[in-house]
Amino acid sequence: MTALIKASDVVVANSPDTEPPLICLSHLRWDFVLQRPQHLMQRFAGNRRVFFFEEYIPTDHHLPYLEYHAFDGTEVVAVRPRVPHWWNEADRETALARLFDMLLKLNRISKPVLWFYTPMMFGMVRHVEPSAVVYDCMDELANFRFAPPQLQALEAELIERADVVFTGGQSLYEAKHHRHDNIHPFPSSVDLDHFGKARSGLPAAPDLAAIPGRLLGYYGVIDERLDLDLIASIAAARPDWSLVMVGPVAKLRAEDLPRAPNIHYLGARPYEDLPAYLAGWDVALMPFAINEATRFISPTKTPEYLAAGKPVVSTPVADVVRSYGDLAGVCIGGDAAAFVAGCEDALHLADKPAEWLPEVDAKLAGGSWDATFQRMDALLTEAVDRQKPGLPPPSFPAPLVGARRPPYDVLVVGAGFAGSVLAERLAADAGKRVLLCDRRPHVGGNAYDHLDEAGILVHRYGPHIFHSNSEAVVAYLSRFTEWRPYEHRVLVALGERLLPMPINRTTINRLYDMDLSSEAEMRAFLISRAETIDPIRTSRDVVVSQVGEELYRLFFEGYTRKQWGLDASQLDKSVAARLPTRETVDDRYFLDRFQAMPLNGYTRLFENMLDHDRIRIELGVDYQDVKSPTIATHTIFTGPIDEYFGHRFGALPYRSLAFRHETLDRRRFQPVAVVNYPDAAVPYTRTTEYKHLTGQVHRKTSISYETPQADGDPYYPIPRPENEALYRRYADLAAECRDVTFAGRLGTYRYYNMDQVVGQALATYRRLTQTVREAAAVEA
Repeated sequence: MTALIKASDVVVANSPDTEPPLICLSHLRWDFVLQRPQHLMQRFAGNRRVFFFEEYIPTDHHLPYLEYHAFDGTEVVAVRPRVPHWWNEADRETALARLFDMLLKLNRISKPVLWFYTPMMFGMVRHVEPSAVVYDCMDELANFRFAPPQLQALEAELIERADVVFTGGQSLYEAKHHRHDNIHPFPSSVDLDHFGKARSGLPAAPDLAAIPGRLLGYYGVIDERLDLDLIASIAAARPDWSLVMVGPVAKLRAEDLPRAPNIHYLGARPYEDLPAYLAGWDVALMPFAINEATRFISPTKTPEYLAAGKPVVSTPVADVVRSYGDLAGVCIGGDAAAFVAGCEDALHLADKPAEWLPEVDAKLAGGSWDATFQRMDALLTEAVDRQKPGLPPPSFPAPLVGARRPPYDVLVVGAGFAGSVLAERLAADAGKRVLLCDRRPHVGGNAYDHLDEAGILVHRYGPHIFHSNSEAVVAYLSRFTEWRPYEHRVLVALGERLLPMPINRTTINRLYDMDLSSEAEMRAFLISRAETIDPIRTSRDVVVSQVGEELYRLFFEGYTRKQWGLDASQLDKSVAARLPTRETVDDRYFLDRFQAMPLNGYTRLFENMLDHDRIRIELGVDYQDVKSPTIATHTIFTGPIDEYFGHRFGALPYRSLAFRHETLDRRRFQPVAVVNYPDAAVPYTRTTEYKHLTGQVHRKTSISYETPQADGDPYYPIPRPENEALYRRYADLAAECRDVTFAGRLGTYRYYNMDQVVGQALATYRRLTQTVREAAAVEA
């Protein structure tokens, strides 16, 4: 198959590239309507070559060829492939792939950045080795009229391959964020200087002069996204108003357009002329239909209209309401009557700009295209850097392990949170020489994380999510780590459905196909399901008294049996207290004021904490192999308290966990970090996808399956009255040991969160130092 080249004022830079060339693949024509692609690509052309590869154009020529178009005022080169109109889809795709390769060869392009606005072009370039792949998902194209049937499948493939994904608004981000590990919302931006001209005495466009009455205008593509019936209704309701429609008509027939003496279609106008049209309008309109095509749009014209100083009337488009609905200069109307009323309000605002424009200007201040470009360019640079060969993978250096040199002041057994915090405080604050030992070959205890074989940071012993209301604990740990904000969300799998946990209003609405819209309605629902139980003694009593028997069986019964090896009726009520229900739609698992993850992982936090000259660490050794009468004058024991005393009264019951870790050749496995499985037929209790927790960007993802078991390392003390009684016998023994302090979950047989363990360790340190001071005072 031979290809020809046809040039139209071809301009191709021949200077060496300082950045990888960028090829933007778009379903839009460069010179159709100036919008997001043009704003961004013109800015990218400032530091790299940019080619704008457009959708193919059918031709009567017997061979495919490329057209190059250079437009005034930009370094971007538009490339238009031409393919014979009678060719079938397979031949056309083959031709487009070869034409794309020709573009690369003729312009000496190696490993370009591929920037997509349409997934439909992914097939023809999937063979190309890029520096990075960007998917700027400006709209949900699959919802548009005449969308190709293969678009969704190609989009799934593109998202999987992309190194970074942008969305055109918050709603679109929320619909797709679970599908990629490096996705960012970028709502529409604005050229404030350009549209601000409409405020500064700019003469109105000449063709507005003959249009009578108050002018209410719209500009943009006129297509199926507009509510044509609404436009007709406005015109009929207020014949004294003139509706001015500026823009090209697409995917609509001329007879589809509403016609009335006061509706004026002016056709397409250049971008540079739009301020002049705005200058002549009283009010700017966004009469969008509320349908699938507009479900995720974030119209660029919203900030443009406002920057021009025009009050805006819009239908309730989700992102318009979310981002601008609280502004006095934006009126929302859901039907014809409300829209007309909004227009009347907006006309009053138009006569009093000083009352509402300051609020608008404050809102628009950070939303320029320059700012958007800078943020996108930084994310693109990060994506390109991740693909460069020869960069060493991140590593976590081994902690310092020193030779044993007794005597020490303190022997700390266990290098988890309790032991490590006490070791650090004793060394750094009290000046003690500390020997820290752990039977595991690493520090961090159950919070230990590491890079797996794929280079993905995982938690070896299951997910550890930090959350706290203690300013003191957060301040202390912040000495050893920076933080990555993270709010934990959990879904529960009920058959094919994934529902938020803890149970909240969204959970109930989805489960029962209801529409509870207030906390009062949710409260009434729960009261109707709750069962009276008095007294409340067990975990089952707690749950059934709050949500009733059915929800208990669905969400709690099977999960509790797997987790604890016991029915909830056999567990202390404190277990269920960790699983509240909510009357709101807040789907965060925790509500603590501080929720975050250590920026570089828990292991790095521990290494920073223990990096002290007076701390020596021995790993992979048992306490029995370390202890001796001369090793230290005091011992802090964070292991199982019954083990320390040789199980004198019998073993304290614990639950253990088994983990199966897997790495998958995909970017995302599940929509949130943790999914719970209450079904007793499923052997594991939950799956965890660690990239949600860490924020790591990687083409693969690592997950774990967590299965509770009776045997193995102790994880959770089992909260039952008889177990508490047995622990009290060991606690009485511990009280007699003046040279030993017991701390941590296992040392005090308590089900603590991480921040609680840290808080307990800090309190233990304060008590130890206070005891030393008091003893010294007595001796003096």
